[in-house]
Amino acid sequence: MAYKDVYARWQADPEAFWMEAAQAIDWDEAPSQALFDRGDDLFEWYADGKVNTCWNAVDRHVAAGRGDQVAIIHDSPITDSQQKITFAELQTRVATLAGALRAKGVEQGDRVIIYMPMVPEALEAMLACARLGAVHSVVFGGFAANELAVRIDDATPKAIIAASCGLEPGRVVKYKPLLDGAIDQASHKPDFCVILQREQEIARLTEGRDHDWHGFQMGVAPADCVPVASNHPAYILYTSGTTGAPKGVVRHTGGHLVALNWTMKNIYDVDPGDVFWAASDVGWVVGHSYICYGPLIHGNTTIVFEGKPVGTPDAGTFWRVISEHRVKSFFTAPTAFRAVKREDPQGALIKEYDLSSLKTVYLAGERADPDTILWAQDKLGVPVIDHWWQTETGFAIAANPMGIEPLPVKIGSPSVAMPGYDVQILDDAGHEMPRGELGAIAVKLPLPPGTLPTLWNAEDRYRKSYLTTFPGFYETGDAGMIDEDGYLYIMARTDDVINVAGHRLSTGGMEEVLASHPDVAECAVIGVSDPLKGQLPVGFLCLNAGCSRTQDEITGEVVKLVRDKIGPVAAFKLAVVVDRLPKTRSGKILRAIMVKIADGQEYKMPATIDDPAILDEIRSALQTLGYAK
Repeated sequence: MAYKDVYARWQADPEAFWMEAAQAIDWDEAPSQALFDRGDDLFEWYADGKVNTCWNAVDRHVAAGRGDQVAIIHDSPITDSQQKITFAELQTRVATLAGALRAKGVEQGDRVIIYMPMVPEALEAMLACARLGAVHSVVFGGFAANELAVRIDDATPKAIIAASCGLEPGRVVKYKPLLDGAIDQASHKPDFCVILQREQEIARLTEGRDHDWHGFQMGVAPADCVPVASNHPAYILYTSGTTGAPKGVVRHTGGHLVALNWTMKNIYDVDPGDVFWAASDVGWVVGHSYICYGPLIHGNTTIVFEGKPVGTPDAGTFWRVISEHRVKSFFTAPTAFRAVKREDPQGALIKEYDLSSLKTVYLAGERADPDTILWAQDKLGVPVIDHWWQTETGFAIAANPMGIEPLPVKIGSPSVAMPGYDVQILDDAGHEMPRGELGAIAVKLPLPPGTLPTLWNAEDRYRKSYLTTFPGFYETGDAGMIDEDGYLYIMARTDDVINVAGHRLSTGGMEEVLASHPDVAECAVIGVSDPLKGQLPVGFLCLNAGCSRTQDEITGEVVKLVRDKIGPVAAFKLAVVVDRLPKTRSGKILRAIMVKIADGQEYKMPATIDDPAILDEIRSALQTLGYAK
């Protein structure tokens, strides 16, 4: 069946479409219908069904006779170690951990915070919570104590599961002092903590509160799966809000199971038994959806990777992992590819590995510039698929559905809306824009299963953040357009559309032009305040390794490029070369912070920033242009 037929089938009868998709899940009590309209723009999926996530991700594969299949491969170039865990072993490990948590009083509905590095035990902790019907909230390992404290106070966990440390190339990040500091700062105190001691750092345990991971599980009875209502929260995942306090995105159990399972074949084109690798972190939504839950629910082998695209040991680490573990579908962020391309622009390291297992590469998390996609396509010889989604949605809003039908790739577009998403481009008044014109990207309600039904303990904030700007629609916060063929283009965050002398221009469009310059490895464009034109664009350029040309030459050439490709209307005259760009740990460029630095405004240091020192480098670069005074 072609994509347009599948999408049309969903449009014609969404209820039948999602009830059919639900049949691929093992229900304790099957739902009587798919959509439950709670009124006032609030919706739930399969709400009268009962189900358990852990059963669907682990136990059912063992029951079906596939216990010997590898479920998790842990690959850590930092510790130079690998581990393989079968579904049968995973079942034993998760049931035991769940039994130990239950013995300490964790029950259905209780919250558990997980603060772990990229080790299999992080997934086991998530699954053990799901087994009991406890609601987990994974916080990125190594997050600052005050940020962790905010999440402890919001989620009020009964327990916290952590590791003694995380590992970065060349350094050990001690987690336990950060955890202790966070508990001290938080008003809410957990009943107990469970600490996985890693040999690189043995943490001091607090008497009476902290338990060793292994000792804690000695002699306990394993726990069975607890069926929960489909609308029971599976997890809370905090995403940084524009206004201080983090937003706790809630994921309901039943819709999450159905949606993720559907995507594994239809979007990522993997069958049970295939190896799927999302090179992300369990602290991000990609880690939840496509390191832990999606692959395991679908019966795929998933890879937990503790390393970096470059430096562990070199820019060939991705290709080694794909080759050794026979990865079929690989998912990462464009920024990871840009890092690899910067170190190995000719792709010489690719030739050292057998990548015959690799069928498709998927990119998400940050706009995939055409240059990066073309480089990856050329060097890898497989389709490189950009797709677009958000923490809030949990899976792709727009993608190229490789398992239904590979559609023509249009560079610069994440392709087309997936079933469940009626995507529209709206003007400020909420009217639909003509094809090819830039506007706000919104999705007509209801959102599909697996997306956020609300925010944790913050329904008013949920409405204000997503539902009030365009009544009847979910506001994505992104700007873009749809072309004549129905392909979506994400041009910028809504607040990255700049207004130059009355012309609405996308910073993403300018970045695309800058990235096409042969010496530019990575770039960002921001809009700075200008008394005459309102805003002016400024470009930041990171150059390829080994580039020997002068900065003035290159900045002069990119200014001319923008003038040639976008026109004088862009008023693009300012560009500066920097060593690196400020990013979150997931690779998103912190453009809004860069704007505030340029305009001399106060800003709050983002919790997710990879290296705060970069902001001073950006300030110095801006000062050479007369900004950031």
